[in-house]
Order: sequence, then C-alpha cells, then structure tokens
Amino acid sequence: MQDIDVIVIGAGAAGMMAAASASQRGRGVALIDHSERLAEKIRISGGGRCNFTNLHCTAERYVSRNPHYCKSALAQYSQHDFIELVNRHGIAWHEKKLGQLFCDESAQDIIDMLKAECDQGGTVWRMATSVEGIERLDSGFIVRTSREHWRCQSLIIASGGLSIPPIGATGFGYEVAKQFGLPLTPLAAGLVPLTFEPKDLYGELAGVSLDCDAHAGAGPHFRENVLFTHRGVSGPAILQISSYWTPGQEIALDLLPGRDAAQLFEEAKRSDMLLPNVLADWLPKRFAQAFCAAHIAIKPMKQYSAAELAQISGHLHDWRVKPSGSEGYKKAEVTRGGVDTDALSSKTMMARKVPGLFFVGEVVDVTGWLGGYNFQWAWASGWVAGSVA
Repeated sequence: MQDIDVIVIGAGAAGMMAAASASQRGRGVALIDHSERLAEKIRISGGGRCNFTNLHCTAERYVSRNPHYCKSALAQYSQHDFIELVNRHGIAWHEKKLGQLFCDESAQDIIDMLKAECDQGGTVWRMATSVEGIERLDSGFIVRTSREHWRCQSLIIASGGLSIPPIGATGFGYEVAKQFGLPLTPLAAGLVPLTFEPKDLYGELAGVSLDCDAHAGAGPHFRENVLFTHRGVSGPAILQISSYWTPGQEIALDLLPGRDAAQLFEEAKRSDMLLPNVLADWLPKRFAQAFCAAHIAIKPMKQYSAAELAQISGHLHDWRVKPSGSEGYKKAEVTRGGVDTDALSSKTMMARKVPGLFFVGEVVDVTGWLGGYNFQWAWASGWVAGSVA
C-alpha cells in the first residue's frame, strides 16, 4: 500500500491538466492510465495538429442538461489562460477559421507541454496500468491497480467517454459514478456523422461537399460544409448539429444559404433550360441532378408554374431529411451526456455527496461544439479540480 495525496485516473487532456494543476500546488500526484501511449486523442486531433482551443469559448457553445454548469470552470481557466501556457512553452500556432486554434507543427507539442507541466510538479506516472477496484475510506480512497495499491485523499476521474474505442475509450468513468451513487444523463455519440437508409442514399454523391445552413431540433443553426458519404452525411455542419439531434428526428438544411432561389428562378423561368442545369450555377452539378431526380419533376424552366417554382424554392431553403442513425462511437469525436452535473460542484468538479471524488472532462455531461471547445472544457475542468484536490 502506497500513500499519496491525489490520484488521477486517465492521462488524457483533462487528466494531465488536473495532475499538473495539483502537483504544482505541492500535492503528491499519481497519474494512472490503462494505455501504453500517452494522450492518443490529443495526438490524432485536428488532423494531427490539435485544435487545442477556440477564441470564442462561452457557455452558450456547450450542450448539457444544465447549460450554466460550465460557466464557472471556463471563467476560472479560460482559453486565454491556455494560450498563455502554449506561448510560454514556445509552441507556434495559428487561427484556422471561426476562432479555431491549431499547432503549426504537431499535436505532439501539446502532449509534450502537458507532460512537462506534470513532471515539473513531480507527478508519478503509471501508464499501461489498469484500475482493478476503488474503495471509499472515512477520509479518502483505496485504488487497487494491476501494479500496486494506493491510498489517497482525493481521486480525480478523467477517463473520458465512449468515443473512438480503437484508441482505448471505455465506460470506466461511468461505472465509477454508478459505484458511488452519482446519476448519469443519457449517453450518445456526439459530433458524429449521420447515416441514411440505403434507399435514401444518393450513392453517386459520395465525396460531394456543399455550403449549407443546418440545424436539428431546437438547436442553433450552423453554416458550414456538408459532405456526402457512402453511408450518409458528414462534414462540420453535420457534426455540429449531431449534438442536438435525437433518433427519429428530421434535420433541416438550407442548400442555398445567403442566396435567393426565387431570384435565380425569376431570371431563368422563361428559358428552355432544365432545372438541374439552372441549379448547377449555385450547387455542385452532381448534387443538383440527384436532388432534382429524387424530389422534382424535371422539365424546362418555362413549363413550371409560379406555384411550382415557389414550392421548389422553399424545398431548397428548407430541405428536411430524416437520418436513420449515426456512425456511432467509433466515428464520434465526443460522448454526449455523462455524469449528471447536478451531482457535482460547478466551482470544484467535486461530487457533492462524496467528498474528495472529482469528475472532469468528457466523462461529465458537458459537450462542446466542434472547433476546440471540448479541449477547452478539458483544460478548464481539469485545472479547477487540480487546484482544490
């Protein structure tokens, strides 16, 4: 049995941030992870360059049963605090679009930075080490691992969610929450491509991309690219709305955002041009042809009545489609839902009824938009927990 102040389970973004924060306060910290490789999710993020935060982080860009929960952590450790840390380590970065910040070179720079911050505080590393049991004491916890047993005062669960199982994602954190009586909100794949039934697929459209304004349910509108795949739709706009979509629900796409289909038709309505050829001025030709073939009787423009053109215009600006499902956790960037925030302190991330037990990062019911928001939640929640554990 070894004694230590803090144990962090999960050596990803939130876990390393928590370990660095706690150890640099002078706390003894052990960081445990079942994987042999450090922070695989950081390594593969942003096309290998890690979209490490976003300039526009606000609580409104996170999805949670309690939309106010993330405010305190984001205020205590903001995107500007993390940018300052990145600058201090001499990591070159750039803004790509919409406030998204990426490393100039490699995501490995962020991993090395976080490891150096942990090492600065004297963090004890236990990689390739599985946790076999956790027991609560009157003042702390016993954590039994495949290598040794630990006794600690504070336990931080930073084990992530179910997204991307091939790099080691498991439901460990949810099981710990259940063990200690913390409720979970429903889990689902988030920031994930959506699928269609085979009969609905425009198979010939795989690889076609178009600018759309998309939304699902009562969620916000996102204007970004939609990419057709062999199984359905992906691209930034679809990943964004997937966090607001529920099975059986339609999604709505404005295929001509910022443009007026009625005006386009007004200019062409007396011609002999076929509708797909008219639409090809504004939409990818392959999409225009497939869309018209699936939804509209194709004929020369001069043969459409004003009512028909108005109906087609409305269809283009509000195309409703019902996905059959999603690509699931294998292709999801995050897990939606998690440890219910009502059971946690928003100021410390500690379980209200289990003193010394903290949950941070993806395992919590806080899901950010695409574009660096989830990493910022990891940094903020990890730092906050480490500052008090």
